Amino acid sequence: MKTLTLTLAVVAVALAGCGSSKKESPASTSTPAATATATATAATGGASASGGQVIKLAADPSALKFDKSKLTAKAGTVTLQMSNPSGLPHAVSVEGKGVDKDGNTVMKGGTSTVTAKLKPGTYTFYCPVDGHRQAGMQGKLTVQ
Repeated sequence: MKTLTLTLAVVAVALAGCGSSKKESPASTSTPAATATATATAATGGASASGGQVIKLAADPSALKFDKSKLTAKAGTVTLQMSNPSGLPHAVSVEGKGVDKDGNTVMKGGTSTVTAKLKPGTYTFYCPVDGHRQAGMQGKLTVQ
């Protein structure tokens, strides 16, 4: 009986530790007039498991734009991770300085991710879904 109780306790502890490692950031309290800027360290704590940076952003739920128009990262492997709370399909892409990579297109509740090795300079991040970039769904990524 002790063995069964111990086994159940170990399983319960293991299950309690399972689940999503995805951390939700609190809702923004900034005003629309404030410039939306994020740094890799502020957005995610700095590094991913692969040693690169992960920068989080989101599609606006009611307009063809992102929740941030300016992002900053350090040179190296950078991952842009865009959540989609909108009813429209969206994706995230990055281009500039010889880089042109598209993330996967996702529907409401999905996450589009694009990873690239970036050198210092200015890049554009945008939604590659037809017409979205032209409607203004893009921003500036500064890599230092």
